[in-house]
Amino acid sequence: MRARIRDTELYFDVEGLRLVPDGPQMRERPTAFAIHGGPGGDHTGFKPGYTALTDAMQVIYFDHRGQGRSARGDASRWTLDENVEDMEALRQHLGLGPIVSIGTSYGGMVAMAHAARYPEAVSHLVLVVTASHGGFIPRAQEILAARGTEEQKALCAKVWEGGFEDEAELKRYYRVMGPLYAAKHDPEKAEDGIARAIHSPEALNRAFRPGGFLRSFDLRPELARITAPTLILGGRLDWICPPEFSEEIHALIPSSRLVIVEDSSHSMRVDAPERLYSEILRFVSG
Repeated sequence: MRARIRDTELYFDVEGLRLVPDGPQMRERPTAFAIHGGPGGDHTGFKPGYTALTDAMQVIYFDHRGQGRSARGDASRWTLDENVEDMEALRQHLGLGPIVSIGTSYGGMVAMAHAARYPEAVSHLVLVVTASHGGFIPRAQEILAARGTEEQKALCAKVWEGGFEDEAELKRYYRVMGPLYAAKHDPEKAEDGIARAIHSPEALNRAFRPGGFLRSFDLRPELARITAPTLILGGRLDWICPPEFSEEIHALIPSSRLVIVEDSSHSMRVDAPERLYSEILRFVSG
């Protein structure tokens, strides 16, 4: 499904019922937005895992502008600020009240900014393996230098330089980096997800390259404006958004709860899916 909003067109998909038969009445359940990472990824990595969340809520997936199945348009507008405005426009387009906002990695950055700028639009905020400012990049470079193989370091140089030339090269990056992203990485199981995803190298290049918006963004001054109850999930082994950044977010967001998953790296959906989904379901159900 596609929503024509603002100056673009976003692809979105819906899983689960919002209105559920309950005896003689229809019971309304929360609606969640699943906000994908990257930049340069798409929503498909949430499937089929997030089906577990539909036990308690409706889940809406969408692709950011310039990525996945959404329209490309003006590449200069593939930014965090535009993604925030697109997300709010999609919420209004769908006629939704306050949503459960579930942001992972870069998606968590979008979710944080959205919840700070539109506090009335968010009932619950879930931040998974994310960071609130560009300091995560030099820290990831330090961790990579200590943990990474020579092949991994060479490929990550393309991230820091914004040098991916095509989608095939970006898919190779995720294959080689798999053992750092997931402590329980299984190359055979990961292959289907890599093949299914639409990777958009230009979006990643624009975000991470010198002068890219991820180098200088800083949401810390805004976080005190978040009013929604907030669950923060970090992975102890995470190399790119290490747990110190989750701890920092927790200190800055009122009414937040921090959970550090000891045996998980950045891909919590791979390393600790049962813990991830049970924490979210318990948080939203209260």
